[in-house]
Formats: sequence, structure tokens, C-alpha cells
Amino acid sequence: QLQKDLEEVKELLTNTTRKRVRDVLVAEKHKLELEIKNQPPPKPKDVAEEEKSSLGGYTVKINNYGWDQSDKFVKIYISLNGVQKLPAENVQVNFTERSFDLLVKNLNGKNYTMTFNNLLKPISVEGSSRKIKTDMVLVMCKKKREEKWDCLTQVEKESKDKEKAAYDTTDPSEGLMNILKKMYAEGDDEMKRTINKAWVESREKQYKGDIPMDI
Repeated sequence: QLQKDLEEVKELLTNTTRKRVRDVLVAEKHKLELEIKNQPPPKPKDVAEEEKSSLGGYTVKINNYGWDQSDKFVKIYISLNGVQKLPAENVQVNFTERSFDLLVKNLNGKNYTMTFNNLLKPISVEGSSRKIKTDMVLVMCKKKREEKWDCLTQVEKESKDKEKAAYDTTDPSEGLMNILKKMYAEGDDEMKRTINKAWVESREKQYKGDIPMDI
């Protein structure tokens, strides 16, 4: 746009004969030339398009993953189709002593993120890394101490401890009742029918057992 304005000013200069008009046009010409000079150079189209697409689209939060551990590492496996085709810099992982977050940019027009806060135990930031495999990102968290992790995060541990406390009662029948309640709440229709049937049959047996023999 500035270049077009400059060309028009130059054309007017060639046609004008009045000094005052000429002086105004010369000043405008210098101003336009300075603006054009100070403009950042245009980016190559492919670079501009790549940046646009990497920032565009929308971001998907990753919820599915698998994990295991060795003596030295906790390994988190994240499946992402075609991730191996991306430039390495598009797959970024930032580690702290008790967390990490993964960002995968511009995979099939989308960005993918995953964040783990409050890891169960501290990790070594320097010793942790990520590996890009076929259709998968492997996050390697190096343990600060070589010990077994029962789960990945503190929140998971607290949740497990709560469940254990709910079932760990002095009355065995109460513990069984808690398990049945949980199965019923989380089960599908078939599971609920099975539990209901078992409950009714159990009550019938109890009732028959309570009837005195001489009646």
C-alpha cells in the first residue's frame, strides 16, 4: 500500500509546475520512502503460513495416556497419530520438580496439551526428557530417588487412600456393602440388574432362615 502511494506521488511530481505544490509532494515522498525503509522485511509465504497454522486451529486437552516405571524413570506414553512427522521443536515438554506440561503444535491443524501437577514424588528436571516415536510421545521423568511410585500424582494417592478407608472397616459385611454400593453406582444397567437380583435373593434366604422351624 505504501509503495503504491509513493508511485502516485512520484507521478504527480513529474506533472506539477507550481513550487508550493512541488514542495509538499517532495516532503510526502521523503516521508513515504522513510516509512517503507523502516518496515520489517516480508516473511516468505511458506514461513508465514506455517506460523499462522501453528498458532491457529484449536487446542485439544489430552486425557488418555499409559504409564509404567523402572528403578530410575517414570514413563508416560501419549498416543498421537502422525506425531513423528512434525519438526522436533513442535513437541515441547517443560519440567519442574513436581510437574510437567506437554505441548504439541500444529498436528493435523490442532494443538495438543497435557499437564501433570503435584507429581507423587520429586523428579530431576535436568535428567527428564521426551522422545518422539511412531504415533506416540514418550515423556521420561527421572526419579530423584530410586523408589516405587504407587501412582502418578498426589491427588490420585489421596483418592486411593479414601477408597481404601471406605472399605477398611471392622465389620466385614459393611465393607462388602460399600463395595456393592460403588459397583451399583458406577455399573451399567446389566450390572445394576445383577446386583438387585442378588440382593433380593439374599434377603429371601435371610427371611426363610429367620422363620422358626415349628411354624
